[in-house]
Amino acid sequence: MTLGEFFDWLSAHPAMVIGYFVALPLIAFIACVVGKEEFHLSPWKYVHSTLIYLSALPGIFAITLNIYFFFFDRQKVLDINLFTQVLPIISMVATLFIISKNVKLDTIPGFTKLSSLLLVMMVLISILWILDKTRIWAVTFVPFYYIIIFLVIAVLLIHFGLRNLVGANDKPST
Repeated sequence: MTLGEFFDWLSAHPAMVIGYFVALPLIAFIACVVGKEEFHLSPWKYVHSTLIYLSALPGIFAITLNIYFFFFDRQKVLDINLFTQVLPIISMVATLFIISKNVKLDTIPGFTKLSSLLLVMMVLISILWILDKTRIWAVTFVPFYYIIIFLVIAVLLIHFGLRNLVGANDKPST
């Protein structure tokens, strides 16, 4: 199954997609109502962390997918798939908004890792966009796995370079 076939399958089954992305902000709201003043305690922090990851990873993927479609693939705005390109972003924003109203996002475990992931992805997309616009052609006889190894090393270098530049760490403030 290709990624395009998976998106076609998701579009053919919209109830599952809508149910998932509506459930995340709804569960976040219910957790905020039920948890009341206990948001800083350990079980609630991990509930919020799970909700953030369940909404942010598809949301970040949808953002990068949209950037790819608009800059590289030249997709028209009228051809946007609402289930795979818009709904995850709306769900992510709603979930983060609901959780941030009750909890400082810095206290949630792993949140700085998520923001640094977003930063690394945006830098990589920018680099790929610049490379695409420069029209550099390379013919090489290097095996494909060397290219994959090079890309993994490049991602790690960008990650650690940005981490040192920004000074981000994963220790929540108390």
